[in-house]
Amino acid sequence: MRILFLAVCLAIFSCHDGNNEPSVTAASPATSPDLSAFRKIDSLNPVLIPDSGQVFQSPILGKQVKWEEKDVFNPAAIVRNDTVFMLYRAEDKIGKYAGTSRIGLAWSLDGLHFTKHPVPVFYPDNDAQKHLEWEGGCEDPRIVADSSGMYVMTYTAYDGDKARMLIATSRDLYHWTKHGSAFAKTLNGKYAAPWSKSGSIVSTYPEGSPVAQRVNGKYWMYWGDTDIFLATSEDLINWTPVESTEGKLVTVFGPRAGMFDSDLVEPGPPAMIEEKGIRLIYNSRNVRSKGDTSLAEGTYAAGYVLFDKNDPAKILERSTNYFMKPDRPYEINGQVNHVCFLEGLVRYKGHWYLYYGTADSRIAVAVN
Repeated sequence: MRILFLAVCLAIFSCHDGNNEPSVTAASPATSPDLSAFRKIDSLNPVLIPDSGQVFQSPILGKQVKWEEKDVFNPAAIVRNDTVFMLYRAEDKIGKYAGTSRIGLAWSLDGLHFTKHPVPVFYPDNDAQKHLEWEGGCEDPRIVADSSGMYVMTYTAYDGDKARMLIATSRDLYHWTKHGSAFAKTLNGKYAAPWSKSGSIVSTYPEGSPVAQRVNGKYWMYWGDTDIFLATSEDLINWTPVESTEGKLVTVFGPRAGMFDSDLVEPGPPAMIEEKGIRLIYNSRNVRSKGDTSLAEGTYAAGYVLFDKNDPAKILERSTNYFMKPDRPYEINGQVNHVCFLEGLVRYKGHWYLYYGTADSRIAVAVN
């Protein structure tokens, strides 16, 4: 184990650029994963845990904070320069919400062993988004690339009262430009102020990681954390929620009584265009009184929906049961018990890697 660790570290440091940061190329073209074949890597999980030794100078508090002392969870993933990069949510233990969230960055040369960047790469600051991000923080990233190599991140800003979906972009994964609410500049900002979160942008995975792809001339995004809604965009930054003729949000699908997804549904990793259609992996919560009584109360498990490739609102198939549920100790006990929350998916060196938050406390991986 020590030899492997040293080899990984040497390989990582050998690819650092002039700024002493690893360059952020990718694997061979991918086919869609068999979701039933994913296996949790029990010998290594959780692959990322909190670290009270990671210290960051908070620009808002004006002092150093242990920015990932409390929990790390809900990761996004992308492949660049034959390296898996993970963006992950990290919480400190400070403030009235018992922890502000920031987004950290880690990288791996085998998809399993990760090295962390010492400070967060994305966080609340004294900027135009402070009123949305402070002091709850920046949460639950999901990431895609565009055809030019720009990275687009959807994330949740939490001000202590409402969660709102915001957009940021980057060329290197370390330095980000905040663009504010995904919905601020469309429909007269109708959906900018209300609760919104969890954007999964429809993508292809041509070299193993998500690249946003137009369908019928537009980019599409599944979003929401009660029901699932749709939005479209011309530039991946400004999004227009899809409404009915009555001016109401169109619900693409929602919870189901008597099943594992009885209480809420929420998008997972970027939706994948595959041969059969558009596959969206989604997270769900179960309440026993109206759902699956074989699951513990509040269980977060994962299912999928397959949409028509030419109509992202048309359902072709939906899983009748979960393909992943919390059944390991690190998934059952934590900040929120009984949680597997999937957000990162890449194909790397011939295998699919699915990264997920466990009990809102740790990060684990399953491999296909």
